[in-house]
Amino acid sequence: MMTILSLILSSILLMMGVLTFALNRKHLLSMLLSLEYIVLSLFLLLFIYLNMLSYETFFGLMFLTFSVCEGALGLSILVSMIRTHGNDYFQSFNILQC
Repeated sequence: MMTILSLILSSILLMMGVLTFALNRKHLLSMLLSLEYIVLSLFLLLFIYLNMLSYETFFGLMFLTFSVCEGALGLSILVSMIRTHGNDYFQSFNILQC
């Protein structure tokens, strides 16, 4: 019973993260923070699911490693965009410009 409640709670956390990502599109930093929130809620959901089925947690460690790499990549993109454009407003970036 407790695992079902925790699965529902982590699913609600995931939906809140997706809603925050969809609504906060002004700054790149707020978008990256909401993506990290989504990744952490997915990690919680994966951890609860693997514990419920009595599997190894090795896949959870791999997921956590890839999420750390994703966070470092996002921060490096943020720093390079601030250095080239001077701000982190997401709407001021032109994707088609080389």
